[in-house]
Amino acid sequence: MKLTLSKRVLAVVLVIALALAAVNTFLIFDLRRALEGAANDSPYDYMIFQDDDVYKAKNQRSGNVDFTSTDAAVVINQAVAMGSTVYVQAGNYTLSSDIQVYNKKNARIEGDSEAVIMGNGSKLIVKGDTYAGSQNNLVSGLTVVNGTLRIENSFGTIVSNMAFTNCSTALEVANTDTWTESTNIVDCRFQNCRESIVFRTPTGNATGSYASSSISRCFFNIIDDSVGITVEEDAEFSDCQLQDMRMWLGEKGSRNQTGLRLDGSMHQTLLTGVVFESFAEYPDQMYAIALGETSVTPPTLAGVSFLGNWTAKIHNPSGKWISGVGAVFKQENLPVHVGVNGQYGEAREFQLRPDTIASFKPEIQVQGSFTYNETVTVRVRIEFLDNTFSQSVEKTFTDSMTMWLNDDDMLRLFPSQSIIWAIQIDAKASSASTDATVQVSIYGVTT
Repeated sequence: MKLTLSKRVLAVVLVIALALAAVNTFLIFDLRRALEGAANDSPYDYMIFQDDDVYKAKNQRSGNVDFTSTDAAVVINQAVAMGSTVYVQAGNYTLSSDIQVYNKKNARIEGDSEAVIMGNGSKLIVKGDTYAGSQNNLVSGLTVVNGTLRIENSFGTIVSNMAFTNCSTALEVANTDTWTESTNIVDCRFQNCRESIVFRTPTGNATGSYASSSISRCFFNIIDDSVGITVEEDAEFSDCQLQDMRMWLGEKGSRNQTGLRLDGSMHQTLLTGVVFESFAEYPDQMYAIALGETSVTPPTLAGVSFLGNWTAKIHNPSGKWISGVGAVFKQENLPVHVGVNGQYGEAREFQLRPDTIASFKPEIQVQGSFTYNETVTVRVRIEFLDNTFSQSVEKTFTDSMTMWLNDDDMLRLFPSQSIIWAIQIDAKASSASTDATVQVSIYGVTT
């Protein structure tokens, strides 16, 4: 029997078909909008990827490939110039020229853990005309082979999760105009590099300041004729931190290897949790730390380990003062001005900053002819970190002699609890004029 659909049924079927087509069209457009929205929600402006021998930069907002080149540097430079955030996918990216992140703020170049920059001696440069133009930029997640990351006239640059291999200079920080401060180098590995990290001598209209920077959780594998960290002459890597780092020396070779080379200043820079380990059986010019003739202030050592065999743990031919927790010190024959008419003269302040003084013992030496009934009084006080002073200890002399403060005197100086900021010593004579001289020698331990 043949079935014939009525016109009403055909109309209903047609309406249902049209409705399904409309729903399908809506779903297609909705999916397209979702995909476009996902692209627009990407945290990166450009995605860099490798397509055979060609490098491409995909615009994450439009989905288009905007730039292509056989030189990875050209593609990355174009992407950074047009945007500020670039992600480099896994692959080998060969440079024939430098990459420049120039006068950018909050720019980010991040890489997949298997994104390898084959530098061929070229550089990735984060640079500002001055620090005001280059701030808070990030380079992360790349492996650099035979290349250099240079940070120049820049503030607050972060270098994280990087690996540097077989580089002549792996990471250099430079001042050519104003300064480069607050650089944070964290979770990086340096292997077989001639210079791993270098803070350059300032040039041009620049200061030497690399202040408030830090190097943490980094590992160095050092080869012959190489240095882990170098602070060049006039460079001021001061008020900084080196922490939780390890330097392996002597695993590959056993001569002319240095962990930290200082020719500038590391004033009030703290080394804590730093391990220098030498595998050399017969070390030849193997130094954990080397202090050059032009070095100004060595760093403060707090929790530093020296393992293995060394030519010298700290090479210090110029006899620089080495600061650290538990360091011993002596300062001898410090002259103290003697006031007259019973009035104390100008106080002599003694301090060891960046160290603070844990304990000390002073020796007082008074010399002079002493007229009839003349007395010389020497007063010793401690100035504490909260700008308060201890009780004073006064010693009176009627003749030339040398005297040590005894235990009762020292206990009088000490408070219940505080930190010694400085030792203040002054002196006075009872007469209107005097030829008496006062000298003080201080021996102690730092904290």
